[in-house]
Amino acid sequence: MCGIVAYIGSRDSVPILLEGLARLEYRGYDSAGVAVLGRGGDLRVRKARGRVGELTHDVPARFKGSPGIGHTRWATHGEPSDANAHPHTCGPIAIVHNGIIENANELRGKLAAGGAEFLSETDSELFAHLIAAGPADDLEEAVRAALKQVVGTYGLAVLDGRSPDRIVVARNGSPVLLGIGDKEMFAASDVAAIVRYTRQVVHLDDGEIATVMADGFRTSTLDARRTTKQAAVIDADAASYDADGHVHFMHKEIHEQPQVIERVLRGRLDDRFATAHLGGLNLDPREARAIRRVKILGCGSAYYSGLLGAQLIEELARVPADAEPASEFRYRSPVIEDGTLYVAVSQSGETYDTLAAVQEVRRKGGRVIGVVNTVGSTIARECDGGMYLHAGPEVSVTSTKTFTATATVFALLALHLARIRDLSPADGQRISAGLRRLPGQIAEILSREEEIAALAKDMARYPGMFFIGRVRGWSVAREGAQKLKEVSYLHAEAYPASELKHGPLALVGPDLPTVAIVPGDELLEKNLGTLGEIRARQGRVVVVGPAAPAGGLADDLVEVPRNEPELDPILLSVPLQLLAYHAAVALGNDVDKPRNLAKSVTVE
Repeated sequence: MCGIVAYIGSRDSVPILLEGLARLEYRGYDSAGVAVLGRGGDLRVRKARGRVGELTHDVPARFKGSPGIGHTRWATHGEPSDANAHPHTCGPIAIVHNGIIENANELRGKLAAGGAEFLSETDSELFAHLIAAGPADDLEEAVRAALKQVVGTYGLAVLDGRSPDRIVVARNGSPVLLGIGDKEMFAASDVAAIVRYTRQVVHLDDGEIATVMADGFRTSTLDARRTTKQAAVIDADAASYDADGHVHFMHKEIHEQPQVIERVLRGRLDDRFATAHLGGLNLDPREARAIRRVKILGCGSAYYSGLLGAQLIEELARVPADAEPASEFRYRSPVIEDGTLYVAVSQSGETYDTLAAVQEVRRKGGRVIGVVNTVGSTIARECDGGMYLHAGPEVSVTSTKTFTATATVFALLALHLARIRDLSPADGQRISAGLRRLPGQIAEILSREEEIAALAKDMARYPGMFFIGRVRGWSVAREGAQKLKEVSYLHAEAYPASELKHGPLALVGPDLPTVAIVPGDELLEKNLGTLGEIRARQGRVVVVGPAAPAGGLADDLVEVPRNEPELDPILLSVPLQLLAYHAAVALGNDVDKPRNLAKSVTVE
């Protein structure tokens, strides 16, 4: 959940580190810092609480050096402060660390008994002391000895004033990749930090250490066995990480959705057989027909997209399907059933709880496919097959375009499984045609942004909101409430519309508006009955759905075009993104960097 960047080469590392940290700030933004080696091998450190921009202004012109390491932090141990910011040092050693040391108290006690003095409250500082206690003439061995004492997760970069020709990095549960340049090398926790300089990257696996020099690198395991790595060329460029004229990345990414859905669908719809072509699943038709249940695992918006996906799979393929938070799944000693297809959902492909759930399923002999956005990510490599989103980099902490892309991928998966089973060609053609209409219909919704912004500004004056929906609308309501909470900090609760009178209706009144997700489907009359109950208690009703079915029961209508009933939820989620965004703007919040949150959650 923090960001790491490192550089070694002939250039001054400071501008490279600061630019890389700025591009990684969505991974953590409560403090930042850099450490470099000066020409005389002296270790120079600059760090402070606050944003990367503040650090950049604080770094003097004479602060130069190479190699260097940098870090932007999302606090886990110790509040945001100058002392708790990374890098942490001990003598000639400087480290930056992502992750959590689970045996920190034990190690701290042991080191303190030996005379160590700590300057921070963090667990990460332990690494600097452990490495400083290792062999002075072999940085790699000193890092290896330290790692063998640590229980927990880490993405680690280490600088040693006695070894100015190298940086050592290591990974266990928190991503680290190497970037290969021309007589220079980079390391980072995310490709965003280095894409301006190179597109050739090497992903480290868990338990690997890399010694990085200007002219190359070597990798090995914790027990010093050499490993062989192949570089991959990433499909991204620096422009992908620019706001492109938008005030916020969230706004840009909401507006990218028509193009994103076109990319998701490209080459995946098979008109001849009225199905979806998903070669990356690594499932032949016989294996697909043998699936008896689908279990979807994800966290946050990935989980809510999984709820939507489970509804699609059950409805179209008639296969029992459900979704569960990955963070809970692995701790309840789950029964892994034969005939169950497990689906892991993660935008970054590095979400620790989801990765751990994947490993638990595979350890027990289950089959897992991934739905991820980041090519080459850990979850993508751990799964037996899967589908990439092709949504492009998502910089805003709040997921928008990847939620919509994930829901569309689930529609493709549902169509694929359904046509292998009992869905008719006519229904297959109907769903395919509906999928092709999605980009244009999303563009139509976005064209109404001005009226949604005006509504959001008005709604922002309330202390909170209910979000309700039935069946197809239920997962959309949950995602809508999540979006509003994340960026506006208004209280928002989602309930099945059918459950409102079983308790929550007691809270409905003039001060608590309800956002109702009302598709024009077979449950319309049921939904209208619920709206009548709310109106009878002077509750304000905001309906999100087609215009005609509102039945005069809406105080406000956010009109959404109709698609096929099964696909309507994908469209219904888009205006809720705009509602949350403009409510947050009206309240003056930092939309791309919500408080207490970070983009890629690589710790528990």
